[in-house]
Amino acid sequence: MSEQSQQKKTNIVIVAGEASGDAHAARLVNELKKLDDSIQFRGMGGDHLREAGVDVFIDMAEIAVVGFVEVLMKYNLIKAELNKLKQDIEHQPPDLLILVDYQEFNQRLAAFAKSIGVKVLFYIGPQVWAWRPKRVYKMGKIVDHMAVIMPFEKVLYDDANVPVTFTGHPLTDEVVRDKTKQQAREQLQLPDKTTIGLFPGSRGGEIANILPILLESAKLIQRAQENKADIQFVLPVANTISAENLAPFETALKLLSVNVIENRFYDVAQSCDVVLTASGTATLELGLLEIPMVIVYKTSAITFYIGKKLVSLEHIGLVNIIPGKEIVKEFLQNDAKPGLIAEEALRLLNDKNYYDSMQHELSLIRQQLGDGNGSKNVAQLAWNMLHNKI
Repeated sequence: MSEQSQQKKTNIVIVAGEASGDAHAARLVNELKKLDDSIQFRGMGGDHLREAGVDVFIDMAEIAVVGFVEVLMKYNLIKAELNKLKQDIEHQPPDLLILVDYQEFNQRLAAFAKSIGVKVLFYIGPQVWAWRPKRVYKMGKIVDHMAVIMPFEKVLYDDANVPVTFTGHPLTDEVVRDKTKQQAREQLQLPDKTTIGLFPGSRGGEIANILPILLESAKLIQRAQENKADIQFVLPVANTISAENLAPFETALKLLSVNVIENRFYDVAQSCDVVLTASGTATLELGLLEIPMVIVYKTSAITFYIGKKLVSLEHIGLVNIIPGKEIVKEFLQNDAKPGLIAEEALRLLNDKNYYDSMQHELSLIRQQLGDGNGSKNVAQLAWNMLHNKI
């Protein structure tokens, strides 16, 4: 191949910093390849981006943290990886930099890229409706275009004259119930009986803070059941979670006979009657699958205190934020007590009207998130930016 033809190769750097962003980014890459299979991709991410054919030269696993304190503890490592990306972008400027979620890190990278003339698309922008609404103006200075996944976000950026496109939520296409509980259990080789999911999150810090609460809640649920053999627990493990993260809980997991299943989130979810889940993307995924749940969240006291000062929302779970009302009970920080969580889970298991009502409310969320094709829409947007059509 001649040097001239090599120069014509389109290069994209794509950056994701946590499990959900890695999955969204991979879907975007796959859709972009359908538009132009000659594009070369490199960047930061995990297994999903690798499987999509991206040259992942920075593994996100080490820096996939949440919370102010947790970020400070890994500050030097995070800063080193950020600098590595900056150097790569400066020495080999891509035709487009696509940043997927992972807010504080990606905003710093966006500002740097913009300062050296690299075109920036920010996909899944900061939740400006929850955190410091004035940030919308900051985003306008460091990106060329925003791709947002909630319909009401577009209005905020439009009002601030920031180029923005509502691309639809990618999960409306990805998350579709394709099997019954019985079929999911059969595929996972689980007995066909009442199944409760323990979903502590996809980051090490979440495992440390939330899994102990879920395990204690599970003990209380099991104790309340007349026939303990009629109930089972399942725990999906994301590829960002290591054996070391789970090691402290090995005894408790064995005592409850928890079925630990790796990298099969949707199958595990569909096997469940009820899920005890950390807040985050998982709540929306479960909502789109119409699986009744209990939301649990706990972080360091300092992180929670700072968050309470900054966040202007009544609810933390997306299944409550999107409809603007509480559909699912939330037990946060000091209220994340196993007794209360177990009580709510048992109500869902034993009160059919309550269970059916929550399931119905969850079924309405899908229509609030757009007409689908989220990944395809953002890929088209990226392609348009590459060809100066937007």
